[in-house]
Amino acid sequence: MSAVDAVVFDWGGTLTPWHDIDLVAQWYAYAQVYDPVHGAELAQRLFDAEESFWKRQRETFGEAGTGHLDKVFETAGIDTSSWQHRDALDAYLDAWEPHTHTHAEVVPLFEGLHAAGIKVGVLSNTMWPREFHEQVFRRDGVLHLVDGAVYTSETPVGKPHADAFALALTAVGVDDASRAVFVGDRPWDDVHGAQVVGMRAIWVPHSDIPAHQQVAVEVVPDAVVQSIGEVLDVVLAWSAEDGLEAAGA
Repeated sequence: MSAVDAVVFDWGGTLTPWHDIDLVAQWYAYAQVYDPVHGAELAQRLFDAEESFWKRQRETFGEAGTGHLDKVFETAGIDTSSWQHRDALDAYLDAWEPHTHTHAEVVPLFEGLHAAGIKVGVLSNTMWPREFHEQVFRRDGVLHLVDGAVYTSETPVGKPHADAFALALTAVGVDDASRAVFVGDRPWDDVHGAQVVGMRAIWVPHSDIPAHQQVAVEVVPDAVVQSIGEVLDVVLAWSAEDGLEAAGA
């Protein structure tokens, strides 16, 4: 049995390359379909509603959770039963499509982990429903390589709350957190959160995270990689080292 039983990945900025995105403009793609007369005003209202949930998530250290996209629409006064909403939601997702593509190194990375007997998981702080993420992974030929996934649109808590990581460990069938690794681009949400529950954490330091989304934390990742594909070598080295230590004991 491998000394590392599973590797769990963050999604945005980790499995996808980081993009600098105007979030109000993303919402305008929705708003101009739902209410073209008041599109700019509605886009700002949707952004403000979304940001209020993210702000609450950060201020409660994940305990409040991220919420679901439907809560954003409800807060902004959207009639989610209308045809306008359905068409506008399609436009919103189309606007996101260029920013959701899985990094080219992910498929060989996941295949390499499986070849070593190591499970692959995903834990994403997200308001998007599971089916949106699975559509993305299916499009990119990744879905069949994911052994378990937790999306915080479905959970009462989000990263860095310990319960979010516990749910991810359960999803990949790991009981001992020390035998699992987390990979992410955010020091607070990902590295700090994983280490608190006893996981090793690998940091991918290439995301230009906006200042208002950052939470100050003193943390030292167990490893730093300059490319997501390097995770495989790090994990295999840890497994080999741990296996030698166990044999020596």
